[in-house]
Amino acid sequence: MKITRITAWEVPLTSHETYYMAEGKTCDTTLSVVLRLDTNSGLSGWGEVCPIPHYLPAYAKGVIPALEEMAPVLIGADPVGPDALMERLNKHLIGHDYAKSAIDTALWDLTAQAAGLPLYALLGGRAAEDMPLYHSITCVAPEDMARMAREAHDLGMRQFQVKLGADKDWQADVARLTLVRETVGAGPLVYGDWNCGADALTATRAGRAVQHLDIMLEQPCATIAECAHVRAATGLPMKLDESAHDIHSILAGHQAGCMDAAALKLSKMGGLSAMRRTRDLCLALGTQMCIEDTWGSDITTAALLHLAASTPARGLMNTCDLSHYVGPRLDPSAPSRRNGRIAPPEGAGLGVTPDADALGQAKTIID
Repeated sequence: MKITRITAWEVPLTSHETYYMAEGKTCDTTLSVVLRLDTNSGLSGWGEVCPIPHYLPAYAKGVIPALEEMAPVLIGADPVGPDALMERLNKHLIGHDYAKSAIDTALWDLTAQAAGLPLYALLGGRAAEDMPLYHSITCVAPEDMARMAREAHDLGMRQFQVKLGADKDWQADVARLTLVRETVGAGPLVYGDWNCGADALTATRAGRAVQHLDIMLEQPCATIAECAHVRAATGLPMKLDESAHDIHSILAGHQAGCMDAAALKLSKMGGLSAMRRTRDLCLALGTQMCIEDTWGSDITTAALLHLAASTPARGLMNTCDLSHYVGPRLDPSAPSRRNGRIAPPEGAGLGVTPDADALGQAKTIID
């Protein structure tokens, strides 16, 4: 089997509700790039990447130029066994992992289709019938965030990410964490996420104010060293996100003692090939994982669900159905959350096929 054509679409995805985060970060309408790799066997593999602004060194408009740069390596290549081809791409174009993540997803889709197996079978086998989800709550007034938490709790959600720092008021952040914790009651996981938007002193003050509650903190500061300081000063468990982007950073977070959990994201790590290796390292280290991505719709969500489904329960904190937060749905038949949990698609490969009307006009075709 050989790759014969690369087609890409730029698809605007609009959040059902604008997400406000620390340091003025917002997520409203973002550009997702959808990729299809066609082969001479008649099989096609799908990938997607949706970098949100101000989060990673990534730029949605940079994806297609990167694809054009990598096209000579891809066209005519055998897609089966993604690791070998991704190694060639990494030598051909250094960096640009976010663009490579869409290619890697499409290669895994093709490999699993060629084997006639669902993708999770190639990523370690199915470890769970369905997986727990977390619900992300935009940083607005504390009372409104508590209402959103209650609504999600009524629908079966039991893990809640509370965005913090949008108004640079640490006492308001304390109120956000307190009200959400009180609203969902004992048991559910609640964690406050600054997205690197706090200094160590501010995060420590907020953390100490909620020490009596069952709360986890997520990436308050920009560096692992600062996060380790907050972890030690507050005694609260911590999840790393922005700082956890490859094998070396995972090891650094573990050694610093501030990585009770880690967010593994496809576009941060360059796709499923690298993310699977990082997943296995986290399992060895005893680190809980959130298997997710920056943003996206049904293709990205399907890739996450297959990796999450193949992850032993001892290492999986949660996963994410990104397509729940945005419109349009690229494949309306793709899985949706139910009672706070979600299952991977059925069928060979990723198990999703985007609707042509949702994609719109192709931006580029390389053959």
